[in-house]
Amino acid sequence: MTVLTGSVKEKKKKNFFREVQSELKKVTWTSKDELKTCTKIVIGSTFVFGLGIYLVDLLIRGSLSTVSYLTMLITG
Repeated sequence: MTVLTGSVKEKKKKNFFREVQSELKKVTWTSKDELKTCTKIVIGSTFVFGLGIYLVDLLIRGSLSTVSYLTMLITG
């Protein structure tokens, strides 16, 4: 097992942060308009899918309720 001295640790830390900084400069960030558009799309699609799931839930609940009611009528 290798024991690192204080100066070697410091050099590795500085080197790491320099590399992180240089990598962050390569990142292309989204523009404000693109971010707004994507946010609207995500919120809209979440609403649509949520509404769809709610309607399917109502359909299934109604179907099961109807089957339960018919079963009660038939069996007494």
